[in-house]
Amino acid sequence: MLSDVTLGDIALLILAISVAYLVYRIGALVGKAGKILDETQVSLRTTTDNVQPTLVKLTDTVSLTNDQLARVDGITSNVGAMTTNASALTSLFAATLGQPLVKVAALSYGVRAALAGAKDGDLTPGKHRKD
Repeated sequence: MLSDVTLGDIALLILAISVAYLVYRIGALVGKAGKILDETQVSLRTTTDNVQPTLVKLTDTVSLTNDQLARVDGITSNVGAMTTNASALTSLFAATLGQPLVKVAALSYGVRAALAGAKDGDLTPGKHRKD
């Protein structure tokens, strides 16, 4: 039986063993690639599960921040209205009390000047006392 084995048969046997080994190695690589894909899928699922609550919390934080900004905007509007009201009140005070106060001051100055002139004996209008 071994006498019927030719050199071509040995070459074919070596080729068959080489192909079988090559198929085994390719299968092992495909198996490892499958495990890597499975691990990647698990990792991606874990990351997704962890990121979703973070995004929900981030959305809540942005919503609360927007609420606070709306409140600050309301406060700013109120301060602007108060400033306008204070300006109007100042203008009203100046219009109603400012002019009469100037008139009272002018009258009191005139009365003092007249009394000072009467004290000196000079009641001539338009003359001022010289010191």
